[in-house]
Amino acid sequence: MVGMGPQHIRGGVLFVRQQKTGVSLSIPVHTQLQTIIDATPVNGLAFLMTAAGRPFTAGGFSNWFREMCNQAGLPKGTSAHGLRKAACRRLAEAGCSANVIAAISGHKSLQEIQRYTMAADQVRMAHAGIDAMQSSDRTKNTKLQT
Repeated sequence: MVGMGPQHIRGGVLFVRQQKTGVSLSIPVHTQLQTIIDATPVNGLAFLMTAAGRPFTAGGFSNWFREMCNQAGLPKGTSAHGLRKAACRRLAEAGCSANVIAAISGHKSLQEIQRYTMAADQVRMAHAGIDAMQSSDRTKNTKLQT
């Protein structure tokens, strides 16, 4: 996906084919991302270019990203793949189902999505459970008072 460029966006939708799985994706572009894309000059067919002005390879981007993380003093283990995981978690925190998340991330296995989103789902479901229990308690208390 490091080869994505302006030619992959049509009508506000990103059209890409994943390198690893071959899965084709059509993903609406988030309005904040579109604002950034519109404000960023693009010279060539890829959004991400090396210092030499060539599109990154997957390995080259991964190495560059790791180096930038090191320079920024980020914790070891911070990686470009972590951005995908973070996006999956944010979608889970927004209440998206595993199928919706997979439609955006391109994962073939819902089990993989579940692994990424387990913590977010736990927090969301715990809140929903307590809210439901409190609502039920209020209903029972109202019936007892009448």
